[in-house]
Amino acid sequence: MNNGRFAIFVVGGLLIVTAGLSLFTVNERELAIKLQFGEVVQTEHEPGLHVKIPVLQNVRKFPRRILTIEDKPERIFTAERLALQVDFFVKWRIVDAVQFYTSTGGNLNMASDRLSEIIKNAIVTEFGKRSVQEAISVERAELMRDMLSTAKDTAQRLGVELIDVRVKQVEFPDDVRNSVYLQMREERARVAAERRAEGREISEQMRSTADKERTIILADAYRESQKIRGIGDATAAETYANAYNKDPEFYAFYRSIDAYRKSMGRPGDILILDPENEFFRYLNQSDGSR
Repeated sequence: MNNGRFAIFVVGGLLIVTAGLSLFTVNERELAIKLQFGEVVQTEHEPGLHVKIPVLQNVRKFPRRILTIEDKPERIFTAERLALQVDFFVKWRIVDAVQFYTSTGGNLNMASDRLSEIIKNAIVTEFGKRSVQEAISVERAELMRDMLSTAKDTAQRLGVELIDVRVKQVEFPDDVRNSVYLQMREERARVAAERRAEGREISEQMRSTADKERTIILADAYRESQKIRGIGDATAAETYANAYNKDPEFYAFYRSIDAYRKSMGRPGDILILDPENEFFRYLNQSDGSR
């Protein structure tokens, strides 16, 4: 009786072990392939419970989720042969479990290393086509699209899909930072000098134009003033002529009185003339006789 019970326990145990070796599960976050003597015999496994032949067959599982590679910053050169320190990360996932297994042996670390090299080559290629300014500002989005496109075809040979490639940070290495800053400072100084020269040229042009307009305005004003003065002098001469024609004697008297006032109207004025001079004609006739 005891031997029979023991045999039942042994058989039950063997059945349990056999079932454990024969059954395996695949969840929705995994990709699985079934191998027999190292060769792939089945690739499509829906999430759930599956069966394999113990000892003869084994199962390799790989993550279905998106994975991330963050490597150390890479030193690359731009089109001007300037060194940059580029920090980047990669998002990827396994899409072909068989291809992934045959190309990398199913080793995630090996796959990450090979993908890193692929991305580094793409970064070197794309940065090498651009200047520093284009790489860090003007064409940043286009640069990352081109890097992803360059690396995508090569990555497919590993059975993986590149989801995204992002440049986190771009810096100058310490050994070139000072020389680059000096070059940038000289470039800014050159641009500033050009702007100042252009400003001086524009200023001279504006000053020359203003001086020309001023000369024209003054000439026009002088011409108009001379024209008005000529009209006034003509009117005055006509008025004087009319007055003289009406009473020449009174006109001569008025002109003499005006001459007396202008020549002897201020204190201290001295006028030395012959008393019989024509200038004193009306003074000598102060008695009112003509």
